[in-house]
Amino acid sequence: MKIKHTFGDRLFDVTNIVFMVILMVLTLYPMYYVIAASFSSSTSLLQNPGFILFPREFTLGAYEMAFRHPLLLGGFRNSIFIIVVSLPINIIMTLLCGYFMACRGMLLRKPILIFILFTMWFNAGMIPVFLNIQSLGLLNNIWSLILPSAMSVFFAIICKTAIEALPSSLIESAYVDGANDVRIIFVIVAPLIMPTLAVLLLFYGVQHWNAWFWATIFIRDNQLLPVQNLLRAVLIEANQLLLQAGGDDDRTFLYAETIKYAAIALTTVPVLFIYPFLQRYFVKGVMIGAIKG
Repeated sequence: MKIKHTFGDRLFDVTNIVFMVILMVLTLYPMYYVIAASFSSSTSLLQNPGFILFPREFTLGAYEMAFRHPLLLGGFRNSIFIIVVSLPINIIMTLLCGYFMACRGMLLRKPILIFILFTMWFNAGMIPVFLNIQSLGLLNNIWSLILPSAMSVFFAIICKTAIEALPSSLIESAYVDGANDVRIIFVIVAPLIMPTLAVLLLFYGVQHWNAWFWATIFIRDNQLLPVQNLLRAVLIEANQLLLQAGGDDDRTFLYAETIKYAAIALTTVPVLFIYPFLQRYFVKGVMIGAIKG
């Protein structure tokens, strides 16, 4: 049966579409501006500020100079190393903690659960964390950016909620068949909550990719800095960093402005390319706990 739409329904649909289109343009244009500006020359960009529809005086010079910068490629390598090493640790630790919090009847479960949640609400502060890293001998070591962030309690709670949504009879039958907790976690639980783990993988990855603050505190060797620290330095002192990197002064002046946009694009686009591969898990995984608390 065909549903008859009233004038109010049609007006609402048109208004909703127009609003969403405007919101989409306002959301996407800043990123498009950065990409278009990165392919423009600094002279043209400074002489004609404002709205950009297409790159002005199209050139790849900013990207050429960015890749010539000795710290940029090293920053990419460091960030990729941190992500590749951290993500397995993050997922395993989060899965183990979530499984423990979801298990009922566990010895001393409630006081330990309160202790875990306490760490999410309160932390020692910057100075105790620095002294702790120093006492462990991790200062100026890339592992100082991996081990302290091995697990997020908030993400562990999301994992706990996903595990609690599984039928309890499934785990009980596994115990009857002789499976231990380790086998249950990695053979039964992990495959069944894969959408949630995929979402946590994305959250952890973006968190590590965007992290820069603790690297500023713990790392003294520029060769060990992640790419976001270099991006921050480029945004603040672009001209000085380019001169230190060497090269022709005229080319440095020509691309001094646009190299900042090129650096932003180089550090943002990789994350945008990862999302489509996890999109099918994202909606299902992020809705875990929306109905069952």
